[in-house]
Amino acid sequence: MMTYNWDLIERLLHEVQNGEASFTPRHYAEQYAAQKAAEGEQPENLDHLKAVAGEYEKLLLMRGYIEPRPEEQGGTGSNYILTMRGSRLLSLIDSSIPGDEHPRQVLDEQEDALNELTFDEVASKAQIA
Repeated sequence: MMTYNWDLIERLLHEVQNGEASFTPRHYAEQYAAQKAAEGEQPENLDHLKAVAGEYEKLLLMRGYIEPRPEEQGGTGSNYILTMRGSRLLSLIDSSIPGDEHPRQVLDEQEDALNELTFDEVASKAQIA
C-alpha cells in the first residue's frame, strides 16, 4: 500500500495554486522542514524530503493533478496550475479546513490513493469530505 506525506503534498499544491514563478519542489521541501522544526516536530531527513518532493512533482504532473501553466497565463514551462483533480485533492487534504484528518485517513486506506481512477472514485463520495 502506498503511503503519502499529505502535509508535503498539501504544501506543493498550495505553491502551485499561489505561484506563477518557477516551481521548485526541493526548495519547498526545505521550507516544509523548517516549518515542522519551528513547530517543535522532528522533520525527516532533508535530503530525503527533497527527493520525495521531486518525485511528488513528477507524480502529480503525470497523474493529472497539476499541468503546465499556459503561456497566455504566464507559463514559462517551469510553472504549473492545478487541474480540477488537483483542486479536489487540495480541498480534501487542506489542513486549514476543519476535519481534514478524515479524508486523509480514507485516502491512506486505498492501495494507491493518487492513482487517477482510485482518487476520482474516492473523491466523488460525499461522505469523504
